[in-house]
Amino acid sequence: MTGFGRAEVTMNGILCAVEVRSVNSRFLEVVARLPRTLTHRETDLKELVRTHVSRGKISMSIAIEKGQNGLPLSINTAAAKSYYKLLNQLRKAVNIREQVKLEHLLKFSEVLEAAETSESDEQEWGVVRSAVQKALEALNQMRAQEGRELAKDLTARVEWMEKTLAEIEESSRKKIPEERKRLEERLRLLASDKAIIDQNRLELEMILLADKLDVTEECVRYRSHNKFFLEALAKGEPAGRTLSFLVQEMNREANTIGSKANDAEVSHLVVRLKEELEKIREQVQNIE
Repeated sequence: MTGFGRAEVTMNGILCAVEVRSVNSRFLEVVARLPRTLTHRETDLKELVRTHVSRGKISMSIAIEKGQNGLPLSINTAAAKSYYKLLNQLRKAVNIREQVKLEHLLKFSEVLEAAETSESDEQEWGVVRSAVQKALEALNQMRAQEGRELAKDLTARVEWMEKTLAEIEESSRKKIPEERKRLEERLRLLASDKAIIDQNRLELEMILLADKLDVTEECVRYRSHNKFFLEALAKGEPAGRTLSFLVQEMNREANTIGSKANDAEVSHLVVRLKEELEKIREQVQNIE
């Protein structure tokens, strides 16, 4: 499901701004653009997202600004000495008289670095976690609104399928007497004398024919799936995978009904059912 959420949190001299976007996906995929100081928190961040979202491709951008108290600096003495030595070697190699100065060393970002402590790291993560949670809540509000619209559409489609199943059952019941009559006519044409028709054999054939044409059992199971489908939509909980499974079972019953159908009208209705199921399947993949 698609959505967008944004949040800012300021705490302990640290400002964190988070933007979250989601697009449709069958599975949960998290892509985060993090500051260097948060790269080791990527796993924690994904687990945090998982507590709010179970399906979709999530793109997240996190920006951090620190005040003077929030960004103490320290000197990387080893890096400074190594660069000083390297620059002197370069100066001698190209025969330059100018001495290595402080300004030359400061061009290397490793010389001055943020002094990270376990305490400052926890403070920073606390601010980030709070901002991410608020952004995800805003994201889910937008996704919930889209979900309500999808639920209306899916409910209307399931209700249409209920009516179509009733038409299929009615047409199937009408077809059995017609097939019986047609079978009797065929037997009469083959027999020169009506008396030689084996009525017991005819009744047996009609029982087998009726069983073959009867789709009541399939329609009952199909309606059961429809019922569970609507109940899952009404719960207000993540149900995407449940709905996907039910659509598969509906399609299975539709295929069985189609294989039993010996009537153009029923076959046409089954084709329309499967077309509707395909539309539902595409929508369900977008539902969390």
